[in-house]
Amino acid sequence: MIKIYNSSEISIDEILERSEQTIDVEGIVADIIKNVRANGDAALVEYSKKFDGAVDDVIEVTPEEIEEAFKQVDEALISILQQAKENITAFHSKQVRSSFVINDKDGVIMGQKVMPIEKVGLYVPGGTASYPSSVLMNCVPAKIAGCSEIVMVTPAKAGYIKPVILAAAKIAGVDRIFKIGGAQAVAALAYGTQTVPKVDKIVGPGNAFVAEAKKQVFGMVDIDMIAGPSEILVVADGTNNPAHIAADLLSQAEHDKMATAVLITDSAEFAVAVSDELERQIPLLPRAEIARTSVDTNGKIIITDSLKKAMEVSNILAPEHLEICVDNPFEYLGLVKNAGSVFLGKNCPEALGDYFAGPNHTLPTSGTARFSSPLSVDDFVKKTQFSYFSREALCEIGDKVVRFATEEGLDAHARSVSIRTEK
Repeated sequence: MIKIYNSSEISIDEILERSEQTIDVEGIVADIIKNVRANGDAALVEYSKKFDGAVDDVIEVTPEEIEEAFKQVDEALISILQQAKENITAFHSKQVRSSFVINDKDGVIMGQKVMPIEKVGLYVPGGTASYPSSVLMNCVPAKIAGCSEIVMVTPAKAGYIKPVILAAAKIAGVDRIFKIGGAQAVAALAYGTQTVPKVDKIVGPGNAFVAEAKKQVFGMVDIDMIAGPSEILVVADGTNNPAHIAADLLSQAEHDKMATAVLITDSAEFAVAVSDELERQIPLLPRAEIARTSVDTNGKIIITDSLKKAMEVSNILAPEHLEICVDNPFEYLGLVKNAGSVFLGKNCPEALGDYFAGPNHTLPTSGTARFSSPLSVDDFVKKTQFSYFSREALCEIGDKVVRFATEEGLDAHARSVSIRTEK
């Protein structure tokens, strides 16, 4: 049963308490990366047969397989995927940055070029659930940014990938797809093999092995983030329907036994009602065992004396998903300092953001919303600065640069300027 606390009885450490990865995978992942670097496709085939029951040595999905998978998905679902892509595109198109040039001084031109990252690797999980939504959320911003090649990897049990995953990849605009998963897939994207192209950035969620692999290859390639277990925080007053709030909490609890679901409310009566609803709804879920472990281990309800105090607690927790379930949610939006994505009002459950609304669902977890942001077009571009000075412009400020460089003891820096300004 979920634990209920009064805010005066729970410490900051208890508020921040989240499940942590207890499996030490660092050494295993390092060995996998080393093997893939040394043996390329042969290592990938070896791991696919060992972990996924692959039946042959073919690791790339053919265009024919993609087309056949697309035909297997019913038209209604295809339409939904296409509408979701349109919504994601509309939202993320507003994030596009422009290059700029500053030319307001004689002889001086400065600016910034915004350019797409060329090759991006997209990891799509293939574990206890399939996530076509992740294909759309990770691929669409990269396409908007102008990335020239998007390569997708996903585990394939006995060589089989769920048709809806391939359909989503076709709709999103993925260029190449490979039947590989785990740390070995991350290694292949980071270093390249005979078949898998080396990319510049790897994005997408995965298990502990995938997260560790992303951590270890960072520097060779860029990564989006090291994602922790899913989490939701709901701030709700007593006028809400307890069944609705319980359902929202379970929408994240069913993800993972390590997921975190938290309710903060100013009503003790409502807290008990939501707890009772959780007990009623959990047994009804197909993933009841996962949800039960998540709620019992990591779930909590915190009772505060006001919703303003609830928002203060929320900012401490810095949740991945934050629902503000009140009749006047925009009055509280200004109080949000730390959150990945915010869902406002009583009719905006977090699931809208997961699938259809438009904002990205790849979000900072484990409190990292204190300093990081949702996946966006910004994650798929790089910026280069440029400067131009005429000799006259250089002479005007050259002595200042020389003085600065000399102060730092870097005489060659100073000389590179003075040699151009000497008469």
